[in-house]
Amino acid sequence: MTLKQKVHAYYLQQVNDRIDAFRDMISALTEDASNDAKGSAGDKHETALSMMHIEQERLNSKLSEFLEQKSVLDKIDPNASHPVIALGSLVKANAMHLFVSAALPKIIIDGVQVIALSPQSPLGQSIIGKKIADNFKIGTANYIIEEIS
Repeated sequence: MTLKQKVHAYYLQQVNDRIDAFRDMISALTEDASNDAKGSAGDKHETALSMMHIEQERLNSKLSEFLEQKSVLDKIDPNASHPVIALGSLVKANAMHLFVSAALPKIIIDGVQVIALSPQSPLGQSIIGKKIADNFKIGTANYIIEEIS
């Protein structure tokens, strides 16, 4: 398995795990709210239901975020190789590895630190379409693209 395939599989697993966790939390909250509605009345009950509803909206918002990330990852073919940087490219520049996918946490796979970034991010926009030997800047540091997979 290539580094790119491992990175893609790891991120996909992480996002799927998060989606499952948020769905479980939303389901439990919905069940709690319906159980609470059966046995309570009054101001405390209304406040508790309101708080549960707010929490449910927050969880639904986070779930949507992870579903969006999964949608992006599902569009990526980890076996594809790109001559220029595009969605799904794993880029090595000055020993830094960038995975053009979705904005996800930094990870370490096989001792290699990988930073996932969205193609819509400022850095993502600046490297899309570049090829090996092209350069780009982050702050004052200059990077040269060594590999694209």
